[in-house]
Amino acid sequence: MEQPITAVIGGLGVRGYEVYASYARRNPDKIRIVAVADPDPAKRTAAREAFGLAEESCYESMEALLEAPRLGDVAVIATQDRQHVRHAVPAMEKGYHLLLEKPVSPDLQECLSLRGAAHRYQRIVAVAHVLRYTQIFSTVKQLLDANAIGRLIHMDLIENVAYWHFAHSFVRGLWNNSDETSPMILAKCCHDLDIILWLMGQDCRRVSSFGSLMTFMEQNAPEGCTGRCIDGCAIQDSCPYDALKIYLTGKQGLEQLHGGWPVTAVVLEPDREKLMEALRSGPYGRCVYHCNNNVVDHQVVNMEFMDGVTASLTMCGFTAEVTREIKIMGTLGEINGDMDRNVITVKRFGEEEDVIDVTKLTTDLSGHGGGENRLLRDLFHMVEGVGSANTALTSIDKSVQSHIMAFAAERSRLENGRPVDLDEIYRECNAPNTLAI
Repeated sequence: MEQPITAVIGGLGVRGYEVYASYARRNPDKIRIVAVADPDPAKRTAAREAFGLAEESCYESMEALLEAPRLGDVAVIATQDRQHVRHAVPAMEKGYHLLLEKPVSPDLQECLSLRGAAHRYQRIVAVAHVLRYTQIFSTVKQLLDANAIGRLIHMDLIENVAYWHFAHSFVRGLWNNSDETSPMILAKCCHDLDIILWLMGQDCRRVSSFGSLMTFMEQNAPEGCTGRCIDGCAIQDSCPYDALKIYLTGKQGLEQLHGGWPVTAVVLEPDREKLMEALRSGPYGRCVYHCNNNVVDHQVVNMEFMDGVTASLTMCGFTAEVTREIKIMGTLGEINGDMDRNVITVKRFGEEEDVIDVTKLTTDLSGHGGGENRLLRDLFHMVEGVGSANTALTSIDKSVQSHIMAFAAERSRLENGRPVDLDEIYRECNAPNTLAI
């Protein structure tokens, strides 16, 4: 039996612990966690017990872990956005290949320096753009590559964030303030820009963007609401953003799911008593109108590609469900896809529509439609020598351009929708204007 690859994990949050470490727990013959790093002692204890680690293999910071000799084959970088590059580059210097949580960085020069380091040290860097690995989007890609609807003309992608997810992650949560993390177009939508770029199969020429924070601000707080949902809020019964509804009684809450995300982001090992205490004292119990958030709650991005094909991305926090919907228009028909329903509809002009049930194409739709498990398997094959960094669907080279699209879109948004040529960004950073897709 082949030995499992070994990995260290920096950052034991939802992605690091509940996704990547969880995969290791389910697949001990594929990957073995040999060390972890996180400033939270409770998270370190949980990881130590889950993986049978020695106390000295559980570090208070990724910096401390990287001071040790190389401990494994792969370093999972799942720390906060602005820490990624300062952890990733030293890890490559130590000899680790990387699984890098997105976004790479909210700073373009850091993105480019990490790409340069990957080439310099000849390391595999798989960026967690998991949508490329999902069954639904890989099927759409196959249809486009087979010219199922003729020449591609336009593509619309809608990112339905859902009201409760937006309130959890982008109002109360860790990605609520772009000064501390990343703007929304990177933190959430770099997934979407990446999948548009991949489906298009060609470079983006220019973008424009509009969007703002309209709702979750103190001046919009309804009369009678309090700083915390459990402090006698007068509108608690009618407010869909009430923390008790989201984390305790709602369909994502403790009483319905008996644990799991997003409740585990509030308290690591949730029960009612621990959850209520966290809502009394922690960030997730705050009123959505009284947080330090500044990221947009809606945004649209318009894109023009090299041969004149266009695309649009709409992100909105005010939807009932968490899902992505795509509509692609070609000269001979259209393709519609719904990631929540796992259905693709192909409508060739003048013909009966073809409905593809994605659930019949795969047995794994867990974790971003099965994308997370496929990404990890691809990474392991590359580390084992089956394939190379250049063949990865989500290498650092392929991720840089979608990040540049995001930087251009945010510049446009901040400048009242001014169209921004990507060449403008490339010139500023002395990067080539044709990158891997």
